[in-house]
Amino acid sequence: MKTQKTKIKSLTHFLFEVGTLRKLARSHRQTLLTDDLSDSIAAHSYRVIIIGYFLALEEKLDTGKVVKMCMTHDIGESRGGDQNWIHKKYVKVFEDEITKSQFSFLPKNAEITQIAKEYAERKTPEAKTAKDADLLDQLLLLREYEWQGNREAASWLKNANHDKMLFTKTARKIAKELRRQNPSEWWDNLWTSKRRM
Repeated sequence: MKTQKTKIKSLTHFLFEVGTLRKLARSHRQTLLTDDLSDSIAAHSYRVIIIGYFLALEEKLDTGKVVKMCMTHDIGESRGGDQNWIHKKYVKVFEDEITKSQFSFLPKNAEITQIAKEYAERKTPEAKTAKDADLLDQLLLLREYEWQGNREAASWLKNANHDKMLFTKTARKIAKELRRQNPSEWWDNLWTSKRRM
């Protein structure tokens, strides 16, 4: 039986490991021909969580479950690395072993392990929605790079088949809209040269 001290020690180890995701650059930098060092696994995961929450809300799904799936979807990359779609053709990552090893010492490990398993199987609406959030973050990033003149990102975005890749109606609508919007449009009516008095 684990003591409280052992639980806290294991949880602290895990939190340090999760912190390394800030330092793990995403591997699509190679194929998108970019050196965007701000795009880490942690930065990606943060927006995926936000996207997942709003997708679940719009689709009337269990928001807590979708957020947990989004929160844990790339934690294993601290051990297996980030594999882009070329790497995945040649590299085998033992994700089940990583998940079991990472989560086995955590409080409520049965719940988080089940959440990770459900996400990996992609059978439930929540798991499919969490994957939509993951893909939407990538599409948003591609649009941001395209806006900056990255022709490789423009090509990827143009060839992405949103209707086949995405499960939820809301995700498909966002995917269509993000192609129309300027990524800086959100602040068009916010900026001013006059200081507030």
